[in-house]
Amino acid sequence: MSLIKSNDQIARMRDSCAIAAAVLVKLKSLVRPGITTQDLDEAGRDIMAEYGARSADFGYQIGSRRYPAHTCISVNEEVVHGVPSLRRILHDGDIVSLDVTVEYKGYIGDNAITIPVGAIHPQLDKLLRVTDESLAVGIRQATVGNRIGDISHAIQTFVESHGFSVVRDLVGHGVGEQMHEPPEIPNFGRRGTGTKIKPGMTLAIEPMVNIGGYRTKTLSDGWTVVTADNSASAHFEHTVLTTDQGPEILTVSSPD
Repeated sequence: MSLIKSNDQIARMRDSCAIAAAVLVKLKSLVRPGITTQDLDEAGRDIMAEYGARSADFGYQIGSRRYPAHTCISVNEEVVHGVPSLRRILHDGDIVSLDVTVEYKGYIGDNAITIPVGAIHPQLDKLLRVTDESLAVGIRQATVGNRIGDISHAIQTFVESHGFSVVRDLVGHGVGEQMHEPPEIPNFGRRGTGTKIKPGMTLAIEPMVNIGGYRTKTLSDGWTVVTADNSASAHFEHTVLTTDQGPEILTVSSPD
């Protein structure tokens, strides 16, 4: 796999990312108190099929483990990779991360958002706002001539200036024919370090931000990552194309 995508590959990425974004928008509209995370997952599966796409998450293998669902849905203290379940019912005051990754004609589109369920505590509202803004801050550093560490440093500095912490055990990544390609994109680091950014790179930039400390642990299901101190966490993600004119967000839904 190449860090630099050809014009044909970029065109295919545009298609897969547009679908991923559209699925995420429709899934977001279904979130309400009383719905289960499995209800949302099944809806996500069906929406992907409407676009002729499939989940890149379903069956994704790490070692001997295969991911059992079509989306990752993480609630409150769950950072990422929450496994949907009929037992997980959303309640007023929760926050829920919807992470949608689709495969369409051989290419991956990857995006995520964390949203409130009903009315939420002001500190949770601040967490969502800061995490979303940190994604924008990081994307602005994805300019040709910069290095990956410039993205990492910008996200970390912004998040910590608001009193929150960035997760260090998980990172953003390149994306293309595979869900996870080089380079890794940490949400912490030093300016001027890491891979040099060139035109034609497709990067999944994804801040994961905790109200409490940055440490995490994985639950017994082998997938769901939670904060070690049980504090709330938020996750936002876009797939971004690097160009000579500046970073372009590919995971933007077009009006139907």
